[in-house]
Amino acid sequence: MTKPVIVFLDRGTLAPDVALLRPSTPHEWREYDATSHSEAAGRIRDATVVIVNKVRLDHPVIEQAPGLRLVLVAATGTDNVDLEACRRRGIPVRNVVGYGATSVAEHVLALVLALRRNIVAYRQSVLAGRWEESGQFCYHDFPIAELSGSRLMLVGGGAIGSEVGRLARAFGMDVVAAGRKGAPAAEGRIRFDEGLATADVISLHCPLTPETRHLLGAREFALMERRPILVNTARGALVDGTALVEAVRAGRLSGVGLDVLAAEPIAADDPVRAILELPSVIVTPHVAWAGRAAQLRVAEVLSRELEMFLAAEIG
Repeated sequence: MTKPVIVFLDRGTLAPDVALLRPSTPHEWREYDATSHSEAAGRIRDATVVIVNKVRLDHPVIEQAPGLRLVLVAATGTDNVDLEACRRRGIPVRNVVGYGATSVAEHVLALVLALRRNIVAYRQSVLAGRWEESGQFCYHDFPIAELSGSRLMLVGGGAIGSEVGRLARAFGMDVVAAGRKGAPAAEGRIRFDEGLATADVISLHCPLTPETRHLLGAREFALMERRPILVNTARGALVDGTALVEAVRAGRLSGVGLDVLAAEPIAADDPVRAILELPSVIVTPHVAWAGRAAQLRVAEVLSRELEMFLAAEIG
């Protein structure tokens, strides 16, 4: 019997010391630190199992792998995989759910705290010599606001949104969940536009779909009466980048924390480049999920799924 071929297309998305356990059954293992879309078809041509994090597996790529029997996604989001093409071929797609709720939620609160207290601005001013110039033990160049008593609007639920809400309540924040854009608010939620108008912090936690692409654009930023902090740790294309830059320049936002962008790494023509150096803007390279414990959970789930699949196939 031919050994199953397992191909990990972007091993470099996990830390070097976070390893998947290799299956106990006979197999051939191939892994690549990174794979471009143009390289994907060639690398999975004889694959039985493909492990992927962010490499795009669209219909033309999948059709080049006639022996493909399983796709394992080393993440929760599956928007990089053509699920319909896999369904037609009877190829199951398994992702990892709930592994990063704590890691992402803590990253969200870290961004909110840094922006609310102007940590970056104060750090930069100290490095520039402002403390010595002040002649005082402290100075008040940048406003500092407390989280307690402010309103956080969560856009999107699930494990991550719930954990962000739990942590925010511990800081004394008023946490509200937004209803669907353009629809009446369901029980326990507030209307989307009402949330935009009343929130001090807005945190995005919804998947990227045709309906949620550019969920926040010029119209939505114009509704933000309280100059909120916007945090996005979900998907970059939830926000219209050009409209975001205009909102920052117009003073409609008091801070922006982004862990995701429309293209990653950041594209040369990404509008967000125009505001990267502002102290009120913090951009991190899609690492909110990457706490060590979270990465180990990803590896554990993938290893278990792989072992069970091969045992069933060979058995």
